[in-house]
Formats: sequence, structure tokens, C-alpha cells
Amino acid sequence: MPTRRILSVWFPRLGAERLTRRAGAAGAFAVVAEDGPRQVLAALSAGAEAAGLVPGQPLREAQALCPDLRTAPQEPAAEAAFLRALARWADRFSPLVACDGAAGLMLDITGCAHLFGGEAALGAAVVDEATDLGLSARCAIADTPGAAWALARFAGQGVAPGRSGDAIEQEARATRARAARRGPWQGRAVPRAAAPVILAPPGQLHAVLASLPVAALRLPEGLADDLGRLGLRRIGDLAGQPRAALGRRFGPVLMRRLDQALGAVPEPLSAIAPPPPLAVRLSLPEPIGLMDDLREGAARLLAQLCARLAERGEGARALRLEVRGADGGVQAVDLRLARAMRDADAMLALLVPRLERIDAGFGIDMLRLDAPQTERIVPEQMRGQGQAAARGDALADLLTRLGARVGLDAITRRHPAESRIPAKTAITLAAAWSEPAAAPWPRPEHPRPLMLWRPEPVTPQAGGRPCAAFRWRGRRHETAHAIGPERIAPEWWLDDPEWRTGLRDYWQVLTTRGERLWLFQAHGAALSGGWFCHGRFA
Repeated sequence: MPTRRILSVWFPRLGAERLTRRAGAAGAFAVVAEDGPRQVLAALSAGAEAAGLVPGQPLREAQALCPDLRTAPQEPAAEAAFLRALARWADRFSPLVACDGAAGLMLDITGCAHLFGGEAALGAAVVDEATDLGLSARCAIADTPGAAWALARFAGQGVAPGRSGDAIEQEARATRARAARRGPWQGRAVPRAAAPVILAPPGQLHAVLASLPVAALRLPEGLADDLGRLGLRRIGDLAGQPRAALGRRFGPVLMRRLDQALGAVPEPLSAIAPPPPLAVRLSLPEPIGLMDDLREGAARLLAQLCARLAERGEGARALRLEVRGADGGVQAVDLRLARAMRDADAMLALLVPRLERIDAGFGIDMLRLDAPQTERIVPEQMRGQGQAAARGDALADLLTRLGARVGLDAITRRHPAESRIPAKTAITLAAAWSEPAAAPWPRPEHPRPLMLWRPEPVTPQAGGRPCAAFRWRGRRHETAHAIGPERIAPEWWLDDPEWRTGLRDYWQVLTTRGERLWLFQAHGAALSGGWFCHGRFA
């Protein structure tokens, strides 16, 4: 049986980087928590640590040391939700992931490391992906969760010097008075940079943990200081002490934590449980086969499903109805919704047309309705938004009905894009997964044709600018009127094959046949230039 291997991932700046990672803000930033009547620093950015600030420091003292410090209040619920999201991200490295405190994860990687090229490569992959997410991370791999936790947080940081009781008695009275006034944050060093991935060889926990401070055993607050007053500052110092005496003086917590770190006492991991599936089932006493009965069964299931969605504050973006026949066969119909919904009547109206695809056969004795994709529904904050929301819901329902026939991805909408290139002035998005353009469509400085196509060569038949006569699509055209030129340059930072002919001068050309064409003269670059037709006006 392979040795159990545990990966501990610690995010030392999680609280601060949760707020700054998207904005990419530099400088000193800190998350502030309430500690009784005062405010203290709970999490710091790299800039705040570089300024000499430490967690637990009072806010007023930190602002005196760093006047440019920016702060934000701590949000424990949001940080816990963010850590759970990171646990879902980490399940690509191991099937067993557990949250560890407020800023860490525990992964059981037994038998998983070879899939990533070894333990070192696995740990480096975790650190690199966390860096891409804008998070600082340190990883440690050991035989037990306690050892991995200790190495991730304390490896390479040494032990703070301490004083015994005799040494304190020999100090001057003024020195003792200053020491009494010092807060617990003073004298605490900012953690030194260590290797982002620490590996403990299998079976060598005693040697690896011996040099770490006793605080690495996850002891209750104040217990590490009590041990330090007796000169027991490292985990190795505890190994030579009588267990019975330590247990009587410091309680069973110390011995349990020590045994868990060394593997003498097992410590299971509680994996993050996935959210319960949103599915309801209806078992029928007698098989049914009529469409009215099937519709009634779907209505009952939708009512139950919508009640569960309301409890979670979510709406369904997709539905899957499975029916089991009396002969054991299973049929299913899927419905994708253009908006998150939990209105049973509206969803039933969209689902009923798809029920006709079900062949009842010898009868149906079970129905199961599942919402495989859900989305958070935010309640309306202003009464004035109700009418606009109703119009948006009606449009979304129309998209759902059309999407049931042609597919939601086939229904698109266009948004304006910031580009002067004629073919790039708009982007195409799936209507079901995008919102209408917020701003009005920008008006170009010059008219644009109704139809555009790939540039087609034009053969000039007479001189002048633009062509007084030209041949295009096998026909001769004469110019009656021309407006221009409008010069458009290619995007030099992109190698677009369509624009290798260089600068273009566009003309609106009205022919004697009554056609209004969009011609341009390319001046040549990587390819030779010439005259081309690019579109037609209405």
C-alpha cells in the first residue's frame, strides 16, 4: 500500500489578494478586522508587507507607519465562499480536497502525483496556476496533514528568540516595563521568502519537523508562548520530554497535535461536498400514456423544482426530463433556457412542445426532472425596473422558443466594436448568453455600405481618380459621381492577410446604372495594390 501523501496549499495573502487580484492594484493594501474595541490588520498585500506591516497590528499604528495604506473591511463570508471556489478549482489535482482554516486547502494526492510528473511538478503546477489567478501560494507535501500544514507555513522561517524566566529577572526594570507595553504584533518578523514547494521525504517526519517552532503544531492561542517560557521552542525539544508530564501540564491538545503531525494518530480529511443535485422524481402507481397525463406530471415536477430553486435563490438555465417506460427503456428531452427561470407556469409552456417527442409505448411509470445548469437570480431593487425587466423576460422566452427549434447558439446579436476596419466594426455574440448593447450604436464618420463582401478586383478602363470607367464582375461600369477618398490604415500590430495590400483609399461610386458601390484603391505593401470593390450601398 503506498504511503499517504498530503499536499497543503497556503494562501498567505488571501484576504487582500481576493480584492486586489483583478484590479492589479499596487502599493500597500490591508484588510481590517474588528478585535474588540480596536481595528487590526487581518491580511496584507505584498506592498504592505514590504512597508514593514504585519498581521495583527493595530490599524492606527499601521497608518502612522504607512500613510499611503489603503484598507477594506474584512468579509468572512465572502472569503469563505472564495476559498470554497478555490477548492473546486483544486479538484483537478486530486479527487479529495478539503478547506483548511480560512486561507488554506488540503489535498490527498496519494497515487496522483505521477499524473503531473511527480510531486515537485504537481506542487509547482499548483503554485503557477495560483499565480495566474493573482494569488500567492506556498505548498508542502508530507505524510500527514499536520506535517504538511506546518511545512507550508513555517518551513525556512526559523524560531523567534525567546527569554526564560531567569533571563527576564536579570533584566533592568525599565527594560521589563517596555516589554510589558509591547503588543503581541511587535517583534514579529515578516515571513521570509521560502521555496514555494516544500517536499518532506516519506517516513522522515521526525527529522523534518524537529527544527520547526512549536506553533507549527496548530496549538491553541497562548500555548506556544507557555512552552517557550520553559525553553521548549522547537518541535524537536518536545521529543525528549516525558509525555506524561507534558500531558498533565499542558493538556491533551498538545499531545494530540504532536501525534497527528508525526503520524501516530490518524487525521482524516473532510472533503468538500458538492452541492446537492437539483432533481425531483415522480413514481406513478399505474403507467400513463396520454399527453395530458404527461403534461400534468411535468407540471407537478416543475412546481417542486421551482420551490427548491427559490430556497437557493437560483434559477434554471437548462432542464432535462427523463421518463422511464414500463419496458425499462429511458427517454429524455432537454430544454435550454435563454434566461434563469423559476416560474413553473412559464417553464411548463416552454417544455410542453418537447413532450411530443416522447413515445409512451407500453406506458410511463416514472418521471425525473433535473436542472443541470443553474444561475443566481438577483431580486429587483427598484420598482421602475419592472417594466424593462418584463420586456427582457419576454424576449428571453422568445429566444427559448426559437432556440428549441434551431438551437440557442444559432440565434445571435451584434455588438459594436472599437475598430475602423470595415469588417471588424461589430462582433457577433450568442443572444442567449449575452446582454443587449448598453450604449447606442456609434455612428461612423462616413456612411457604410449595406452589404460587405471580400474585396473583388476591379479593372480600370479609363484614367482618373476614381476610375472613370471600370470592369467588375464581367461588366463594364461608368462612374457618374464619386465621393472620397476616406483613408483607412491596416492594424499594424496584426498580420491580417486581407490587409497585406497596405493603405486603402475608399470611394463611394455612383455608376450610370444606378448602383452605388464602395471601391477602394490599395497602395501596396506586402502584396501589390490596385482597385477593388468591397460593398454595395442600399
